[in-house]
Amino acid sequence: MLEHKNSKRKTTIQFAAMFIAAALTGWLASLLPAPESVASVYPDLASSADPARLLGIRQIAAVSVFTLIICATLMFEERRLGVAFVGISVLLALKVLTLSEFVHSTELHIILLLVGMMTLVGVLKDMGLFTWIIQSIINARKMTGFKFVAILMLLSGIMPGIVDEVTSIVFVLALVFQVCDTLKLRPTPFVLMSVMATNIGSTGTMLGNPVGILIGTKATPDPLSFGDFIVHATPIMFLSLLSTFLVLLVHYRKEIRLLDERLAERRASHMGLGPMVAIPYRRGLAILIGALAFIASHHVIEHLLGLEANTMLVAAPLAIAGLLMIFRSHRARHYVETSIEWWSLLFFMMLFAVSFALEHCGVTDVIAGQIAPADGATPSRYLLTPLIVAMTAIGSAFVDNIVFVSTFIPIIKKIVANAPSMQPLWWALLFGACFGGNITAIGSTANLVAISMLGKRYSIKVAFIEWLKVGLLVGFVSCAVATAVVLTYFK
Repeated sequence: MLEHKNSKRKTTIQFAAMFIAAALTGWLASLLPAPESVASVYPDLASSADPARLLGIRQIAAVSVFTLIICATLMFEERRLGVAFVGISVLLALKVLTLSEFVHSTELHIILLLVGMMTLVGVLKDMGLFTWIIQSIINARKMTGFKFVAILMLLSGIMPGIVDEVTSIVFVLALVFQVCDTLKLRPTPFVLMSVMATNIGSTGTMLGNPVGILIGTKATPDPLSFGDFIVHATPIMFLSLLSTFLVLLVHYRKEIRLLDERLAERRASHMGLGPMVAIPYRRGLAILIGALAFIASHHVIEHLLGLEANTMLVAAPLAIAGLLMIFRSHRARHYVETSIEWWSLLFFMMLFAVSFALEHCGVTDVIAGQIAPADGATPSRYLLTPLIVAMTAIGSAFVDNIVFVSTFIPIIKKIVANAPSMQPLWWALLFGACFGGNITAIGSTANLVAISMLGKRYSIKVAFIEWLKVGLLVGFVSCAVATAVVLTYFK
């Protein structure tokens, strides 16, 4: 009874803090200057007696709703979608968004791309492809502690770019748990190694993280293709992954040494780490390779057919998922109902709409003007690049990175429009948002999934400070590497 009262009191305090934060940011929004021509923003205000005041009300509403969603994401994970629904209703009622603007701003093409990829992953999971990969690693010959950690981090870094970070961490942790159970090792260090490599690896391709898809499709003046990510983001990802690997080798040297000793004992007894089970993996592997080839060639297909940029990037996963559902019709409903994360996708749609509202009513223009004034002077990329990386990394350490990316996209659009040489800021946004997720235990969805799996299997809780000690180091090193490469590579 007492525990229930304490929980209720805590929830009440959190709700109060959330509304106080929204009221405070709303007040700050009231201080924003109005655009020179209010009618260009909202034509319906042109004939009103005080258009600037009415625009101010809409700006306050947009900022307050955005703050509520951030606070709900931070404090009420299970309530954040409900808060987003209510917030969108308020914006529609106050005419911050029209119904057609709301539908347009939900970025349905991004949602459909994610639906197609999630369905494809569900089919590959069903066909045992990921189980075969894990089993092959477990039974590799002459395994050592160094080799296992290297393979673990390389696998954790590559898999998110092929599937997605959540699917990747689920299957890689199956490998970690198998090894730790067999060798009687504490699993937490190896779980942290895996999840940090996963967050870094999610930047390697356009498909590794919703952030990559969002940035790729919204970048200006030209959208970024799958090939652009392979050419520019993948090398930086591998450099950052290597630096993280070296940091973790030193940080967890005692645990790796113990792993090496246990593996040596196992080899001396001619014992493996797990049983071998025959898995018909070839069909699943062929589907995966074919799908990646189809998606990777989307830019060429679009050019040949005269299609809009990234049209086939969206169509390819949908077509592949559709064909698989037709040929595996007995499991089609299962894939749609269980493999697709509808909760997250609906939240993304509401968040995209709120971010559009901030842009629409002029809030992001004001912020962009403060970061890089539009007075004709070219801003310094040596200042803006680390600034964008640092701001998004710190923000993403505490709130879902999709929130910060959605907010910064219109800001960077404005900066790039005024100074085209600032286009590399899109890459700074990508790396800052994803690498910052390593700093704290709540910094990314992969982190939360890993902690949940660790708790369910071993009843182990990872202390905030324990994660922060290694996460802060990894986050700083990886962000520093990415920043340095972006500044030197993009000239």
